Amino acid sequence: MNRSTDLNDGRSMPLIGLGVMKIPNETVPQAMRQAVELGYRLFDTAPVYRNEEGVGRGVKACGLPRDEVFVTTKLWNTRQGFDEALRAFDESIATLGLDYVDLYLIHWPVPARGLYVESWKALIRLRNEGRVRSIGVSNFMQAHLQRIIDETGVAPAVNQIEFHPAWQQHAVVAAGNRLKVITQAWSPLGRGATLSDPRIIAAATKIGCSSAQLVLRWMTQTGIAVIPKASSKGHMQENFDSLDLKLDAETAAILEAMDDPSGRIGPDPNVFETMTAA
Repeated sequence: MNRSTDLNDGRSMPLIGLGVMKIPNETVPQAMRQAVELGYRLFDTAPVYRNEEGVGRGVKACGLPRDEVFVTTKLWNTRQGFDEALRAFDESIATLGLDYVDLYLIHWPVPARGLYVESWKALIRLRNEGRVRSIGVSNFMQAHLQRIIDETGVAPAVNQIEFHPAWQQHAVVAAGNRLKVITQAWSPLGRGATLSDPRIIAAATKIGCSSAQLVLRWMTQTGIAVIPKASSKGHMQENFDSLDLKLDAETAAILEAMDDPSGRIGPDPNVFETMTAA
């Protein structure tokens, strides 16, 4: 079973990773060790999650060579701009205690500030210097993607967006496919809200899997990478084992029909700038 996806820069990325957004800094290393034992190799953090330092310790303590652990972190909204983005990366890499980051993302476009193109140019420089292996974006809509490509000639390797059965963002995913940008889903389980939907429960029962496994495999089977959050070893195992499933077209159609115009649970990327937690 394919457990990775090819990026447009010649590298590869695991199809499933562990999102560590709400895992406390002091307990992240333990969670990472458990995840590695189950087969995880990708860990997704960000400065605003306040656990980069713990992720860096987890990389060193997980027992794997550095090149077998895929670490993603991000550029926060208040640090956009060319020079500021470079400074922000310096801070992140120092906090992580690593020599390089596997994937560095612009966390949100923040179009009102008008700095995401300059930020993208900084990420290109970091990649060219070898301090970042791959570069990408998060929460970018079609217009944001097209603009950074038009102005720099460099397409992101990844666009990490909110994606789950109730919010499928077909146009953004289609734009990514056309531009050879891998879509990576955050909150792929809809923060758990969709897992109790009778349609999902019925389909999962028919196949003999959990609701979470059904939803995750629906995405990864079509090439969408996922970073579900999980703190217990049982949920980590359950999520990772979803890669062993194969869904038929009838089952996939059930989930595709759940798209909802009001299904978004996160902020609107066209207007979002900051949050009180930052």
